[in-house]
Amino acid sequence: MDEYETPVQEQQTRLDRLRHFFAECVRVVKVTKKPTMLEFKTIVKVSALGIALIGLLGFLTQLIKEIFL
Repeated sequence: MDEYETPVQEQQTRLDRLRHFFAECVRVVKVTKKPTMLEFKTIVKVSALGIALIGLLGFLTQLIKEIFL
């Protein structure tokens, strides 16, 4: 809060920021669309591959740690 800003003005700026946030949320929801089945399947495959690679990396790290330490 600015030293010259009154509590009423501070409350108003908070309210303005909240209104702006909700307006942006509404805008985002309006421009989004439901993915097609092909897009959805591609996203699922890529996500699963990423999770598997991270898991494999963790497993190999743990295995190397157990063998050498």
